Amino acid sequence: MGSLASERTVVGWAARDATGHLSPYTYTVRKTGPEDVVVKVLYCGICHTDIHQAKNHLGASKYPMVPGHEVVGEVVEVGPEVSKHRVGDVVGVGVIVGCCRECRPCKANVEQYCNKRIWSYNDVYTDGQPTQGGFASTMVVDQKFVVPIPAGLAPEQAAPLLCAGVTVYSPLKHFGLTAPGLRGGILGLGGVGHMGVKVAKAMGHHVTVISSSSRKRAEAMDELGADPYLALLRLDGKHVLLGVVGEPLSFVAPMVMLGRKAVTGSFIGSVDETAELLRFCVDKGLTSQIEVVKMGYVNEALERLERNDVRYRFVVDVVGSNIEEAAGAPAN
Repeated sequence: MGSLASERTVVGWAARDATGHLSPYTYTVRKTGPEDVVVKVLYCGICHTDIHQAKNHLGASKYPMVPGHEVVGEVVEVGPEVSKHRVGDVVGVGVIVGCCRECRPCKANVEQYCNKRIWSYNDVYTDGQPTQGGFASTMVVDQKFVVPIPAGLAPEQAAPLLCAGVTVYSPLKHFGLTAPGLRGGILGLGGVGHMGVKVAKAMGHHVTVISSSSRKRAEAMDELGADPYLALLRLDGKHVLLGVVGEPLSFVAPMVMLGRKAVTGSFIGSVDETAELLRFCVDKGLTSQIEVVKMGYVNEALERLERNDVRYRFVVDVVGSNIEEAAGAPAN
C-alpha cells in the first residue's frame, strides 16, 4: 500500500504568466487520502486546451500552472480504502479529478456535466489547494477518476484517448450512433478529429473529413481511411459541437427547420466512457497517431501545436525526461 506519506515534493513544468512559457517548478501535493491513488507520471498528451489555459485565453488562468490532462502513469501508492487500483498498475487520468457526487449528472455517471466538477489543473481541490496537471513527476488523484489502461495498449498511445479519444466516443454513444453503416462528417483533422475518424471507422461508419486544408485530403483518405465527401446533414441529422470556439455561431433557422436537424454539443466524456473507449481501442486494434517528445521540448511542441504542425498529437515522455533530476529535486 505504500507509506501514506505526508506532503511530497513534486517537480513539474509550469507557466508563470500569460506568455504560456513553461519551465521547471517545484511544489507539494497533498498527503495520500483514504481513497487517493498516487501516480508516477509516465506520459502526458498535449491538448489545445493546454495552450488556452497557459496563455489565459479563457480569462481565468491562475499561476503558477502545471498543464496536462491526458495522463498515463504507474500507481506507486494507494490509500487504505482504494479498491479499484493496486501498486504497479498502469492507469490514466483525464480532464476531471473531482465532482460533487450528489447532483443529477453525478448520479447518472456523467460527472463531466457536474457544476462543481474539479479540473485536473488550474482549479482548486476540496482541500483548498490548487490542482496541478500531468506535466509533472507525480499526481495524487481520487480513485474514482483513475482508469485502468488495458493490457495491449501502449501507455504513450493511451494518453490522447483520455481527452481527444473520449471526446469523440462519448457523443457517438450518447446519440445512438454506434450501429454500423451511418454516414458522418468530421470537421477538422487535428488531435480530436483524427481520433474521430478512427473511432467512427472502427464502428463501421462512412466518414467524410471536412477541412480548409487541401493538403489534408490525402492524409485523411490514405492514412486514416476516411471516405470521399458525399453530403452534409440529411433529414434528422445532427451537428455535434466538440471544440471550444471563441466566436458566436450563427445560422439561418430554415437550414435547421427544413431538415429537422439538430445542433447540439458534447463535453469530453465520463470516467466510465473513458474506460469503455480504452477497451474498444484494444478490441479494434486502434492507435492514435502521435509524436513523442521530451519535456525539454514542450515549449516548441506547444508552438508547433498552435501552428497545427503535428500529426496529430504530441505526447510528452515525462518519465524519460528525468525532470526531477534536472530540477535538482529528490525523487519521490
